[in-house]
Amino acid sequence: MNGVELSLAGCRLIALGTGALHWPDRQMLIVSDLHLGKSERIARRGGMMLPPYETRDTLTRLEADIAATGAQSVICLGDSFDDRSAAESLSEDERLWIKRLQAGRRWVWIEGNHDPGPLDFGGTHLAELPLAPLVLRHIARPGASGEISGHYHPKVQLPTRGRVISRPAFLFDTSRLIMPSYGTYTGGLRADDPAFARLLAADAHAVLMGPAPQRIPLCLSGGL
Repeated sequence: MNGVELSLAGCRLIALGTGALHWPDRQMLIVSDLHLGKSERIARRGGMMLPPYETRDTLTRLEADIAATGAQSVICLGDSFDDRSAAESLSEDERLWIKRLQAGRRWVWIEGNHDPGPLDFGGTHLAELPLAPLVLRHIARPGASGEISGHYHPKVQLPTRGRVISRPAFLFDTSRLIMPSYGTYTGGLRADDPAFARLLAADAHAVLMGPAPQRIPLCLSGGL
């Protein structure tokens, strides 16, 4: 299991290369912005026709991360579904898959801006989840401390062999951690966007997702 260990409010966390966050002491796996059903939502609104496999791909990776970490609790930090209709349009096989993942463990759906209310998928539905000394919510709040959030889908631009590539990433400082999107069909916000400068300290770091996750310093005023 590839990951980078970090500390937030004295809690040992592991940022996995898949985009999930492991909290070993609580046997907990945290994921954000699954956006299940996104291909259906895009097609319904007249957008491009994407292969409708992203839900299955996301659930396959989530199942693997649960197995690898032995997680007894799974926290989904909002925007788990691309909208209410997308959630209702999941196939029966996909709904049963989610129920199998939930069986025998605590499962919490945190409300996001795409899924602001409870949906019929089992588990517990909360606006946010305080787990002292941390708090888990969908959108970061200025001035918060010990906060884990999602929403922004952060990505870091990296110059590589004469071109620039984009890597999804965890962003964090001593007060907060912002999760990358876990969903298969999701874009992202560049880490040098002013939104992150308003939330993170100047000495913030990133953990780049991928088979060999890497921790790097983050320059919030315009790239690395």
